[in-house]
Amino acid sequence: MNVINTGQRLIRDFDVDAIRRDFPILSRDVYGKPLVYLDNAASAQKPTAVIDAVRGAYENEYSNVHRGLHYLSNETTQKFEDARETVRSFLNAPSSDEIIFTSGATDAINLVADSIGAEIEEGDEIILSVLEHHSNIVPWHFLRERKGAVLKWIPVSDEGDLDIDEYEKLFTSRTKFVAITRMSNAIGSITPTKEMIRIAHDHDVPVLVDASQGVVHMATDVQDLDCEFLVITGHKLYGPTGIGALYGKRDLLEKMRPYRGGGEMIREVKMDEITYGDPPHRFEAGTPPIVQAIGLGAAIDYVTSFGMDAISAHEKTLLAYATERMSEINSLQIIGTTPNKGAILSFIVEGAHPHDVSTVIDRAGVAVRAGHHCAQPAMDRFGVTGTCRASFAMYNTKQEVDALVDSIAGAIKFFS
Repeated sequence: MNVINTGQRLIRDFDVDAIRRDFPILSRDVYGKPLVYLDNAASAQKPTAVIDAVRGAYENEYSNVHRGLHYLSNETTQKFEDARETVRSFLNAPSSDEIIFTSGATDAINLVADSIGAEIEEGDEIILSVLEHHSNIVPWHFLRERKGAVLKWIPVSDEGDLDIDEYEKLFTSRTKFVAITRMSNAIGSITPTKEMIRIAHDHDVPVLVDASQGVVHMATDVQDLDCEFLVITGHKLYGPTGIGALYGKRDLLEKMRPYRGGGEMIREVKMDEITYGDPPHRFEAGTPPIVQAIGLGAAIDYVTSFGMDAISAHEKTLLAYATERMSEINSLQIIGTTPNKGAILSFIVEGAHPHDVSTVIDRAGVAVRAGHHCAQPAMDRFGVTGTCRASFAMYNTKQEVDALVDSIAGAIKFFS
């Protein structure tokens, strides 16, 4: 594999066969057939670089971080904070102090919702889109239930695009927050995030961006977006489970109350008062996900070694090919046909339940997801209870798309 020095970092040639060799699990068989893993929107597989980083952290330098004076603690603390800097660079955040490690995107969104919830009053409005994952819906429902907040919804077109004109009409003097996805996990639609943030700012309303899917498939620059908050999760980004990150603008983080209490997040504890620490540690109570953070740093280093533009181009080619091939199947309907989408195809087969279709597909060695994908408002919008979802990653190939199409044809024949 060739390596090119861009002057900033080393970029490797995008060689899919070589990339696949970096992922040990892709060499295995299921049901006596080669594994075709197309469930990447749920969770991506892990490259050797991540596996080695996690194993090495446990085998060679594991200790708790911060405040330790011994060698292992200092070494682990350095790697932990290096991972924070890696996330900062990946998102182009101004400071690593604006990067908070969490257990995942769900935890990060709950952190923001809980902290800003202290300022929410009955009748205050929060704008969401119909495309959101439940993790970016339920925490705001908590504020509806507990504080009397009003949830307002951005409608979605038949093709799967958010209606920006209707979005702008939702703002009133009571609108306090906007929480939107960068890319739908259910149907793949990419939202006009930057424009939506600009509109919100015209009304002096802060915005949280759920980039759990989007950050995997496209370059993400929080300074260019100008969002107040942005969340990512590690396991979709080829990293470990149990780790995510929240970016927040420093001036807002300094005003926010802590989400949880415990060790590390305080400056001083007395019997009659406490003083909170500064961000990011104010929001990282207790022993953090140390090894998981190191693994996340390794995952980001891995994907950026190819460049997000190269990954995006490869996935767009796969998506176009898969869309063309699947559109040839008469009894198959793709849900979400907008051309502005990431590498996700959500579909239904006439006369067959998505769970049944995915089970037959699985027997051909092809892994897809079936159900509502934790996006029931989106499913309701399109008049379905669930779909089958094929989601592509940097290591997938056209041959695997062919295997998917063949397995769908087999399922249709089975149910006919």
